[in-house]
Amino acid sequence: MNAITTTDPEFTPGRELNFLEKFALNFIIDERDLPFISLISKMLLTQIPFAFFLFYTDHISWWMPIAYLALCIGYFLGPFILMLHNTSHRPLFKSKYKFMNNFIPWCIGIFYGESPETYYAHHLGMHHMENNMENDLSSTLKYDRDNVLHFHHYFFTFFFGGLIQLWNYFTKRQRFKIRNIMTFGEFSFGVLCAVTLYFNWQASLIVFVIPFIVARYGMMAGNWAQHSFVDAQDPENNYKNSITCINAAYNQKCFNDGYHIGHHLKDNRHWTDMPRDFRDNIDKYAANDAVVFRKLDFFVIWFLLMIKNYKALANNFVQLDSNKPRTQEEIIAFLKTRTRRVPTQ
Repeated sequence: MNAITTTDPEFTPGRELNFLEKFALNFIIDERDLPFISLISKMLLTQIPFAFFLFYTDHISWWMPIAYLALCIGYFLGPFILMLHNTSHRPLFKSKYKFMNNFIPWCIGIFYGESPETYYAHHLGMHHMENNMENDLSSTLKYDRDNVLHFHHYFFTFFFGGLIQLWNYFTKRQRFKIRNIMTFGEFSFGVLCAVTLYFNWQASLIVFVIPFIVARYGMMAGNWAQHSFVDAQDPENNYKNSITCINAAYNQKCFNDGYHIGHHLKDNRHWTDMPRDFRDNIDKYAANDAVVFRKLDFFVIWFLLMIKNYKALANNFVQLDSNKPRTQEEIIAFLKTRTRRVPTQ
C-alpha cells in the first residue's frame, strides 16, 4: 500500500490564543471551529458593510459591482458555504446560546445567495438520507457525468423545480416541520429580494440576485463532481459513489471539503479530523477502488469533465495500492466507466 501524506489543515492543540479567540470560546462549542469566528468577523468588517453602502449610496459607479462581486463571490462565497455546511452538521454555538446558530443561515447567508433553511433542508434533510440514489433529488445517476448538456439539464431542473420537488419530498414523508421551516425561509428571501429590487434594483441585483444564481450553480457543479465517479455495480457504496480530493488549496480555504467520501461515511465528522481519518483508512479506500485526486478541487474536476479532459484527471489520480499500479490509459478507461449513467428503476 502506498504511504500517502496529506498537507491539508488539521488541528494543533496548545496554540496560543489571542484575546478575541479566548472571548469567542465562551460561546462556541469547539475550539477547532475558531476559524469560523475569524471568517464571520472578516465578513462583518468588509463585505457586508459594502453591501449596505451599495443600498444607501446615491450613485453606484462602474467599479463598485466589480469590487463587490470579486469580494463576495471570488473571496468569501466558497468558505461561507462550507462554513454553513459544517455548522449545519455540527452546531457552532453552545446550547445556552443556541439561538445564535440562526445567525449564519438567516443573517449572513442572505448575502451569499443562500436562502435561509433551504440548504439545511436539502443537504441534511434529503441528500444525506438518500445518498445520491434515485430518490435523491440531486442524484447524478441518470446522467453521463462528462456531458455538458446533461449537467445543464441537471442544473436547470434543480434551479426551476428543485424547491417544489423538495416540498413534495417532505410532504410525502410527513416531515412537515422541516418542510414548513424551509418554505418560510425561501419565502422570506423572496420577499427580501422583491422589496429591495423595488426600492433599489441595482443594489439588489448585485447584493442578492447575482450571488443567489452563482451560489446555486456552484453548489450543483460541486455536487455533480462529488458524485460523478459512481460504480454502477455498487452505487450505494460511499467509497464508490463519492470522491476525495487531497492536498488541494481548496481544502485550506474551504475547511477540508475535498474529503467527501469521509464526509458521507460519517456526516458529523469534524473537518479537522478528515485528513487523519483518510490516512488511517487508506486500505479501505484501496479495497473499494475509491477515486481520489490530488491538488484538484471539485470545480476543477467538474470543468475537466465538461471538456472531457480525462488526461488531466488521470495525471492527478492517486494510486492507492502500489501493488496494483495502473498506466495512464488504464486510469482513463477506469474513470470513464465511473462517469457513465447508472440504470435506475
